[in-house]
Amino acid sequence: MEQQEQEPTTPTSPPTTTTTSTSTSTSCCLFLRIMSKRRTWVCLFVLVYAVLLSSSWNFIESILSWYKLQSQPSSPSSGWPALYASVLLGAVCGVLSMVAALAVAVPATLVIWITVVVLLAFFGKPRTTLVIEGRKITREIVGFVFKILLKEGNVVAAVCAVLGYFALVKRNTGDVE
Repeated sequence: MEQQEQEPTTPTSPPTTTTTSTSTSTSCCLFLRIMSKRRTWVCLFVLVYAVLLSSSWNFIESILSWYKLQSQPSSPSSGWPALYASVLLGAVCGVLSMVAALAVAVPATLVIWITVVVLLAFFGKPRTTLVIEGRKITREIVGFVFKILLKEGNVVAAVCAVLGYFALVKRNTGDVE
């Protein structure tokens, strides 16, 4: 006994894996609980759109200030600065409309995909066939949504570019007179 008391005992540290795994699991549960709330998604949605609108607004202001410098009465201006500015304004509006449509299309696409896969499962498809069909369906849905987003974005960009061109040319001729 005396021999055991005299031997120095090495201090053992508590196992860190259990403490970190419990802290990780609690933080993971907290994160999942927060992300499962509808308010969180609404706040993220509003935050993303606020950032997009703010950055696009700053970009639009810089385009208009560039146009203002290019269309000074002292410089011989043609319609080219108005054309460049209107194309850029149309592109910004087209991208914003595509992002807005994407925010609506993603949840709808997920619902459609889940519905189709569940219906395939109810009709007695084996799991391997269900996985293969699910991949094919996913490719088709994503391709279809992408084509529609590009078409809508291009239409909005073209309309905004044409309207922007006429507004800039009218503004420029109104300043000269």
